[in-house]
Amino acid sequence: MEPKYKRVLLKLSGEALAGEKKTGIDFDIVTKYCEPVKKLNEMGVQVAIVVGGGNFWRGRSSGSMDRTRADHMGMLATVINALGVADTLEQLGVSARVQTAISMPQVAEPYIRNKAIRHMEKGRVVVFGCGTGNPFFSTDTGAALRATEIEADIMLKATMVDGVYDSDPHKNPDAVKFDEITFHDVLDKGLQVMDSTAASLCMDNDLPILVFSLEEPENIVAAVCGENIGTIVRN
Repeated sequence: MEPKYKRVLLKLSGEALAGEKKTGIDFDIVTKYCEPVKKLNEMGVQVAIVVGGGNFWRGRSSGSMDRTRADHMGMLATVINALGVADTLEQLGVSARVQTAISMPQVAEPYIRNKAIRHMEKGRVVVFGCGTGNPFFSTDTGAALRATEIEADIMLKATMVDGVYDSDPHKNPDAVKFDEITFHDVLDKGLQVMDSTAASLCMDNDLPILVFSLEEPENIVAAVCGENIGTIVRN
């Protein structure tokens, strides 16, 4: 297989890293996700990863807690995941770097765009933590922002659903899957692809998103090689 894209950003949810445990990190699962990333790395594809933190903390379900503080806790949760993903990649023989939007120099590099790009050009996988570094923004928006900044060819949103549907396929057996859809339709129909801020950012910067299922981890390689999986969202 030949890669269709030279530089990609992969968005992994925190929940995906927990596997059936639903909380914490299942490193057997993380290894399954990192193995196809290694294949892409060996194919010469430049890969960056953004991780969520929902396997440790979900700020929006924190009840009466101050939203800013709750979001800061969520950002710290993403750093735990970023370190876990980077360590797994390195155990597989892939050079990796963690960069965080909140400065914590004893733990990881601060996010510096040019440095991140240089790492990828040298064949290293860069794992971004802390989302955008600001409260009130999701890690989906963080992924859209980083993908735009590093000039990724596409953003890969790996989920537990095999694409974008006109309604929730888990609740509606007659839900219809889209092979391709525009950002305008996603926003207009209120489809649950990602939050509207992230979708708008991708739309304004003409950054396509491929939404696909992570149940088969090799889909990560198939997606980068341009195989017809999932749903492509673009202008």
